[in-house]
Amino acid sequence: MPNPLKDHPNWLAVRDRALVPAGAWARDRRDWVRANDPVYTSFRRPGRPEQIAAGATLALIALVIVFLMLFDWNWLRGPIGGWASARYDREIELRGDLDVKLFSWTPSAHIRDVRVGGPDWAKEKDTLVVEDALASVRFLPLLSGRVEMPLVQITRPEVVLIATEDGRKSWVLNPDRPDTGPTRLPPINRLTIRDGRVSLDEQGRKIRLNATVNAREGSDGNAGFHLDGRGTINGTPLTLMVRGGPFINIKRDRPYGFKAELSGVGTTLTADGSITRPFDLGQFRATLSLRGRDLADIYLLTGITAPNTPPYRLSGTLTRDDTVFTFNDFSGRVGSSDLSGDLKVYKAGDRRRVEADLYSRLLDIDDLAAVLGGTPRVTASGDTVMTSGAPGKLLPVAPLNVERLRVMDGTLRYRATQVKRNELDVRRVNLGAELKAGILNLDPVAFDFNRGELDGTARIDANRKVPYSTADFRLRGYPLESIIPARNGAPTVTGRAIGRAKLEGPGASVHDFAANSKGTLSLVVPQGQMRAAFAELLGINVTAGLGKLLSGDTGVSEIRCAVADFTVSGGTATARTFVIDTTPVLARGSGTINLGAETMNLRIDGETKKARLVRLWSPITIRGPLTAPKIGVDQASVAGQVGLGAALGALINPLAALLPFVDPGLAKDANCGALISGAR
Repeated sequence: MPNPLKDHPNWLAVRDRALVPAGAWARDRRDWVRANDPVYTSFRRPGRPEQIAAGATLALIALVIVFLMLFDWNWLRGPIGGWASARYDREIELRGDLDVKLFSWTPSAHIRDVRVGGPDWAKEKDTLVVEDALASVRFLPLLSGRVEMPLVQITRPEVVLIATEDGRKSWVLNPDRPDTGPTRLPPINRLTIRDGRVSLDEQGRKIRLNATVNAREGSDGNAGFHLDGRGTINGTPLTLMVRGGPFINIKRDRPYGFKAELSGVGTTLTADGSITRPFDLGQFRATLSLRGRDLADIYLLTGITAPNTPPYRLSGTLTRDDTVFTFNDFSGRVGSSDLSGDLKVYKAGDRRRVEADLYSRLLDIDDLAAVLGGTPRVTASGDTVMTSGAPGKLLPVAPLNVERLRVMDGTLRYRATQVKRNELDVRRVNLGAELKAGILNLDPVAFDFNRGELDGTARIDANRKVPYSTADFRLRGYPLESIIPARNGAPTVTGRAIGRAKLEGPGASVHDFAANSKGTLSLVVPQGQMRAAFAELLGINVTAGLGKLLSGDTGVSEIRCAVADFTVSGGTATARTFVIDTTPVLARGSGTINLGAETMNLRIDGETKKARLVRLWSPITIRGPLTAPKIGVDQASVAGQVGLGAALGALINPLAALLPFVDPGLAKDANCGALISGAR
């Protein structure tokens, strides 16, 4: 922007004339102060009163300095202890000598025998006892509000930490503000700790630990920070080890390296990293490796709820940023499956929240079964397979730990792009979960098969004494040949199944939920094929069915439709509609499936659609455990039919003996459309 003043031909002269009035005003003001200001006059030409006042002031300052130099700081031990005891509602005593040196560029305080008692509910154990402590601070940085400590020496400190099941913590001095965040200490250039002891009694997770703490200078094997602890967790051994370098010439902007290992309840956590800003435990980064027999056990060590799993080993980068923990880019194996992903843990209000995004390139479906409560079992070949946990049972009996679901919130996403060969022919898995305020919503629960898919949702309310669950699952296009084994190299039954299970009820395990559930179960086969021999046997046609079966005939009959619709009450599924309509036979079924006992008792009555000269009529029965049902015929019906034929032959005519075995073939095709639409 142009300056108009500079455009004037004599602009320097104009500037000087403009400055003259300002300079003249300043000189006039100075002359007035010299002539009239009494303060200035008293300093320039002090009189007798001013001389006396100045001397008194200097004398007072000198007396204060001498007083402080000769002052016995032990006189303040009682007042300091009394104030602190009233402030923090616990006994605090300074029982030894107190020595303070103020007149130094590094003022220091040396205190002996300090005692900090426990709160009212833990009075029998002191929270802190220190035999001797020396600390100094730099004076100049202190003037600008920064605390820098060149030296801290602590001798024989004893710390007792107690945490109750209801969340009280003995080391929190102000219960009204229990969440003080991560520990942050001022920078300390030299720190030494000699013969320190720490004991922890965490009653909620049943942890008891006694540890020794030392921080030594030097270059030998004993130099550096050493913490070694031993104890128990839930009655099993617990060990803790932390190692770091000597606290010498520590700088705020230079990371401090450490190594740590924690082992307990069949789990080992190993960390190798650094604290970004020394003495600020709210910032660190480490490579974390963890391994164990079951990820659910990690709750006892970390307070993080995890599902049951087979043995695992994982490794990734653990980072802390204030109250946010992340475990990123981790990878490893869980059982026979690979697992990788990212995990984030932080506080949302007063609750811990976990967000996990997990991924498997190749999943072993048995490993996923452990999440539902399956129990791992090692086979003779060394493979790990999942069982229900109870002999002869199909549904897992392991109870859900509802208390752990109540203490945190979170979300989970899990994807498996490929699944190892399995009996169910599962190819891909996609799971989602959200836990909030003790309610777990599973959505989606999706399994893709080679042909067909299963997807649905589930909800578990863990706020009740016994969890209450609802589940709604749909099966679409699943091939029957994947369920019913082939015979003589040819499929017994083919077709696509459509099904739905809609259940709700109380239960701490999958088995208990099924045993107490109510709702509906349905399975529909719109069309398919069945070995002709088995189709004939639905009507117990001896000449056709058994003949074809024994001769190895592989001919097929059409399945026009098959519908099985059950209502469930009290864990018992009762057939409402049970129809199998094939080309030669229309079969109707009845009976129950006991989900609690895991047994079935079904009966199938077949009617032929064509006249049969010789037909042995008897219902087919399917009875026994779900894991190994037995198929048979109603012997009483067969015996009655044979007995009636014998009686007719003896009383009337030998030809009359054939009448009970003659079927006119009056059965009609079922109304498949109505049956399918009526299935729930």
